[in-house]
Amino acid sequence: MAARFEKRDLKIRHFQAWSKEHLTSAIGEADVLVISGMWHNKLLQMAPKLKFIQSISAGYDQFPVNLLQDRKIRLASARGVNRNAVSEHVLAYILGFARQIHTGRDNQQSQRWRGLISDLSKREQEMKGTTLLIIGMGTIGSRIAHLAKAFEMRVLATKRNLQVTEGPADEVHSPESLPHLLPRADFVVLTCPLTSETEMIINQHTLSLMKESAYLINVARGLCVDEQALLEALSKKTIAGAGIDCFMDEPLSQSSPFWNLKNVLITPHTAGETQKYEDNVLDILMENINRLARGETELLNQIV
Repeated sequence: MAARFEKRDLKIRHFQAWSKEHLTSAIGEADVLVISGMWHNKLLQMAPKLKFIQSISAGYDQFPVNLLQDRKIRLASARGVNRNAVSEHVLAYILGFARQIHTGRDNQQSQRWRGLISDLSKREQEMKGTTLLIIGMGTIGSRIAHLAKAFEMRVLATKRNLQVTEGPADEVHSPESLPHLLPRADFVVLTCPLTSETEMIINQHTLSLMKESAYLINVARGLCVDEQALLEALSKKTIAGAGIDCFMDEPLSQSSPFWNLKNVLITPHTAGETQKYEDNVLDILMENINRLARGETELLNQIV
């Protein structure tokens, strides 16, 4: 992040902390803090000059919003910063499963040339006419819908605010309709924020409503999925497979049974990580710094 900031030649004094110890010792100098996972609430006691926090990620549940309001410290998220990256990651999962790229790689490593499959249900899929269900039709979900439409997929979605929808979905429903939508979907994608309503939204019951031929893809938060229930569904093949970018506990333990499931694709919480990520965050940061410098009260992706 600091290297990309330096290239902008903004003449703003800055430093990058590479550890919690370094951050703790130096935060007293900071007027602006750009941070995500290294945040802890004790930092507030050590930061008398702090005026603005720019989250590096779209999520902000780690920040004490009430305490920031009391201190009059502004907070903005990086919502939308990884819109392209995550939506393309989801399409990679979908295409990987549909075209069986994951089993192709397994066969390559064992030097096995797979012959023609006579069982039609076990062959590769064509995307046209398949149904995608997006749970959380926000910024990322809307772009996934755009990409899915290029493959002539049918798009279903759930969204809390039905008055504002960006993506070209065939149907958009309230979250309460999820049990009626799951049996229709060939691919179920989680792009929802983690809230009390979405925690464990994928559980034993909702998994039981999915087709045996359906795939689950989670690029939201690990806590949105009951991992034990998912493990059981994958092991018993009551669903076809899962693409998992986020787990409850990260990094995923080496002893986790998820590693050995052939119907699972795992990426290490990298759906939003691209060569452009830092610059995308800095674009939001500088827009907000400029707004604050002009005395404007409304920030881009404002939380506080």
